[in-house]
Amino acid sequence: MLLLRFIRLTRLVWLLPVLVSGCTVLPSNEAGGGDAVALAPPAAQTQYEQAVSAMAAGDVVEAELRFSEFQLRYPDYPGAHVNLAILQSRAGDDSKAEASIEHALQLKPDHAAALNQLGMLRRRQGRFADAETAYLAALAAEPGYRLAHYNLGVLNELYLQRLAPALDHYQKYQGLGASDQRVEKWIVDLKRRIAASQRTANVTE
Repeated sequence: MLLLRFIRLTRLVWLLPVLVSGCTVLPSNEAGGGDAVALAPPAAQTQYEQAVSAMAAGDVVEAELRFSEFQLRYPDYPGAHVNLAILQSRAGDDSKAEASIEHALQLKPDHAAALNQLGMLRRRQGRFADAETAYLAALAAEPGYRLAHYNLGVLNELYLQRLAPALDHYQKYQGLGASDQRVEKWIVDLKRRIAASQRTANVTE
């Protein structure tokens, strides 16, 4: 039990820098619809970039302030709500995070990053089936959305004890970007555990 708790903590702590690295400057798929991003004034792009830079630098107060200001001036960009949700989650304020996620999904119901954050929120709430549904919805919206595979791996391995699906999602996560040495170690460990479980099953039959 203590080992499982340590592994779980390791997985979740590692997730934080992955989340921050996923923040980008107004990609087209974060628009509320159509070509809204292309039509956005240059000032919007600049202000968003400044907010993301503050977030990447770990300046939570400055980042939250800038994203909040951005929302007031440009309310139709779900990405700003998603990034606020990330900041609020890291501060332990899940009620605010949920409101930010809901705003993002009202603007764009198939916003992969918002659905991924919803899944993480539901996992923290112990609503594992809802978390899985949200992560799968993120992948349905954007099949190459790497973080959803990572989170499905964590959910299946540590919370649902479904090792084979966890392995599958970790491998897909690895296949969608630069190889992650830590995740590669988890893959090796899962393969070992699955093989051991199969050997045990064969002995008992």
